Amino acid sequence: MKITLALVTALVLAPVATLHAAEPARPNILFICTDDQSYDALSIVQKEQGQKGRFPWLQTPNLDRLAAEGVRFRNAFVTSSLCSPSRAVSLTGLYNHKSGNGIASNFRPFPASNVTHATLMRAAGYTTAYVGKWHMGNQRERPGFDYHATYKGHGRYADCPFIVDGKDTPTEGWVDDVATNYAIEFINKQKKSAKPWSLVLGYKTPHQPWEPPVRSTDLYAGELARTVPSVNTPPIYSGKKIQGAMERPVPPTQPTNLGYFRCVNAMDGSVGRLLKALDESGFAPNTIVIFTSDNGVYLGAHATGDKRSAYEESLRVPFIVRYPVLGDKARGRIVDDVVLNLDLAPSLLDFASVQAPKQMQGRSWRTLLTGDDPSWRQSWFYEYFAEDQKGTNVPDITAVRTAGAKLIQYPGHKVWSELFDLKADPYEIHNLIDDPAAAPLKAKMLAEHDRLAKEVSYQVPDFVDRPRNWGKPGSQAGDEVKPD
Repeated sequence: MKITLALVTALVLAPVATLHAAEPARPNILFICTDDQSYDALSIVQKEQGQKGRFPWLQTPNLDRLAAEGVRFRNAFVTSSLCSPSRAVSLTGLYNHKSGNGIASNFRPFPASNVTHATLMRAAGYTTAYVGKWHMGNQRERPGFDYHATYKGHGRYADCPFIVDGKDTPTEGWVDDVATNYAIEFINKQKKSAKPWSLVLGYKTPHQPWEPPVRSTDLYAGELARTVPSVNTPPIYSGKKIQGAMERPVPPTQPTNLGYFRCVNAMDGSVGRLLKALDESGFAPNTIVIFTSDNGVYLGAHATGDKRSAYEESLRVPFIVRYPVLGDKARGRIVDDVVLNLDLAPSLLDFASVQAPKQMQGRSWRTLLTGDDPSWRQSWFYEYFAEDQKGTNVPDITAVRTAGAKLIQYPGHKVWSELFDLKADPYEIHNLIDDPAAAPLKAKMLAEHDRLAKEVSYQVPDFVDRPRNWGKPGSQAGDEVKPD
């Protein structure tokens, strides 16, 4: 059965999870989502990685503070590593192939009929707001939100025109500073209301074209990135081979996109202003602050700078949750259990005392904030659908990842299949798919792939925006597959 807005009221009135006795009811929620931020683009992660850290000079003191005061998930992933699809998963708690999600590319508006954490919380008495980057095609509407101050598409870094409650509004300054101003204004206005609130704040950082504000323009001048072992190992579907790649020594350092990290540092400053505003408003003690990104990015790993495909740097995202009410058990805690963007909606609803629809495919990570959960997931399913994006040649992908291994399949291209032992080969350099010694692992992962595909009802949806050459002879991803 498809959940529609007509059922929202009934769902809200359904029995809800019992609140922990120590927690006040109905916390406020601040969910911050960046765009294309690598999981290790945090100085706290760089310090943790030591000599393996790629960017040891990066400084994100405010995000480090958030992690020190909350819970950092080291294994947070997205179920599809692309901006709009990932955001749609976070809103709906559904995989992108599901009709209640409706987004499988970057080019479609988010269906107004979708049931989301915002529609359900608003029906339950929350004031809901969306500020900053929405990124669902050029859509102007923000379904499910009482208030919005956002912009169309990617916007721009300097003097970006905003849409404030449907009205075109010129702004001055760096786009994420402006979004932060709107967010702080919204938070302060809630002091006059007795209603709890939920605010989604989308930052443009660090998406291209990587234009930091003046305060960060000269940061990290001359810095180099440490090189990862996979720098000479391009994606298997790319058709590229670096001559002598396996024998060629990997240089210890290489130039990197400093504009990317300058934007990250500037965004971190905006987070600092937000945290200060929360403290001054009096909301901080009973506000859940969540920080993540819509997907990772390669930054030279696997000889590429994109995302979309199923290697670690693309799938993994930063993920921090701070909820002061939980006390010391959820302060400075590090969790290695796998959480997905699929889990965001059911988690927010759990804290809001709203019953999540049974159709939502994620799980609330609430219990993981203070303790272990023996029943937590041990594997998960990834999907990507080839889209009509200029300069992109990533084909359809399905994958399964466990704590120690990963199987990647490319529908219609069996010869590209990949199997990695993540414990022995964390950089995914050695494909074991045809290695006789890995036959037992291969059989296990193939079976798990098929089990999960069935469990999530995987299919190619009819709302995929296929490449223009899809299905034509010589096309990268469609020469063996008929368009659906």
